[in-house]
Amino acid sequence: MKVFRLFLIVVLIAIISYTFVTISRHGLGLIPIFFGDMAAMTWPGQFNFDFMCFLFLSGIWTAWRNKFSISGLILALFAFFGGMLFLSAYLLYLSFETKGDIKRMMLGDR
Repeated sequence: MKVFRLFLIVVLIAIISYTFVTISRHGLGLIPIFFGDMAAMTWPGQFNFDFMCFLFLSGIWTAWRNKFSISGLILALFAFFGGMLFLSAYLLYLSFETKGDIKRMMLGDR
C-alpha cells in the first residue's frame, strides 16, 4: 500500500504541475481543442475519445462505489471532469479512510 500511495502522490503532484504550466502557457481553452480534435477524426481525437471513455468509467465507478447517492453523483462529476487529478486524490483519501483495505477501497461498504 505504501508504494501505491507514493505512486498516487507522485501522479497528483505531476498532474498539478503539468496543468499549471499548460494553463500558464495556453490558457483554459481545453474544451474546444479536446472536442475539435475528436470532430476532426485525427489520432489526437481518437486518443481524446478513448480518454473520455475512461473518464466516464471513472465517474460511473465513483457513483457506484457511493451507491449512487447525491454525494456519489457529485463525486462522479468531479471524477469525469477532474480526471486523474481527482482520482489520484480520491484513491489516496480512500487508502487512508479504509486503512489500506483494497477491497473496501474499490467496493466501498458492500
